[in-house]
Amino acid sequence: MTSIMTNAAAMAALQTLRTINSELETTQARVSSGYRVHTAGDNAAYWSIATTMRSDNKALSTVKDALGLGAAKVDIAYTGMSASIDVVSEIKAKLVAAREPGVDKTKIDKELTELKNQLISISESASFSGENWLNNTTAAAPGVKEIVGGFNRDAGNNVTVTTLDVDTAKTTLIASALGDAANGLLTADVDSDALDPDGASADGDFFLLDNGAATPAGGSEIKLTAGTTDGEVTSMIRVVDSILLKMTDAASNLGAINKRVSMQEDFVANLMDSINSGIGRLVDADMNEESTRLKALQTQQQLGIQSLSIANTNSQNILSLFQN
Repeated sequence: MTSIMTNAAAMAALQTLRTINSELETTQARVSSGYRVHTAGDNAAYWSIATTMRSDNKALSTVKDALGLGAAKVDIAYTGMSASIDVVSEIKAKLVAAREPGVDKTKIDKELTELKNQLISISESASFSGENWLNNTTAAAPGVKEIVGGFNRDAGNNVTVTTLDVDTAKTTLIASALGDAANGLLTADVDSDALDPDGASADGDFFLLDNGAATPAGGSEIKLTAGTTDGEVTSMIRVVDSILLKMTDAASNLGAINKRVSMQEDFVANLMDSINSGIGRLVDADMNEESTRLKALQTQQQLGIQSLSIANTNSQNILSLFQN
């Protein structure tokens, strides 16, 4: 039955055209944005996961920056410690030279004084971003310094920040003048008697530098005078060697931390890339598929318009039945 009141063909064509236009709009949005899931309305679950992981990646980016800052601090401390080891080695060599008969010990002491000044200069200069792990400038004892090393999210969506710890009590060379001289490797007392393998030494404690600490060292400063005995020089050599071993151990620890920081930096960078890749699999649009679909929908749209036009002309043809 043909009716001029209800055009079923036109209604069907219009319904099809609406569906095609809706799909075309969706496809065009994916092509223009590059995302298959761009808003929560596209896919709430995938959008939620992607948004959370993007937030975590921003946190990891900050962690990466913190690791870079931490690496710089470790590098500075290691460089200062390495340079100080060279100077202390030179001090030990000078003391060994002072052990030789007929040597003017006062002249060697002048060299020792300049070498000590160099140690102070190195320690004070080994600072980065306001932190110095070789020279303690506060009354408090050196403590553990933390380097932000990771950002983690567990299965329960609980987040934690992991850190890499550096015990500056083992790296501090010079204690604060406000604190205890015992807090610095170069300012602390070392028992020379305990270092004598024969147990014959009775020279007591020695320290390398006097920084005028509020709680001074109780022993004698390592320095030479014309009256310094060979036995005292030998005890000083043992003390300096003991200090040198502690400094070498501290440098080894800094080197290990530096390696750990470097490995963590690489891991965080790779982890960020993996997270980005995972997010992409969830929400990115397949541009090959979408571009092909866009072309097909554009063709369908044109056919739908033609079908609607034909359906509308059918009712107009009824007019011809009333013409003379």
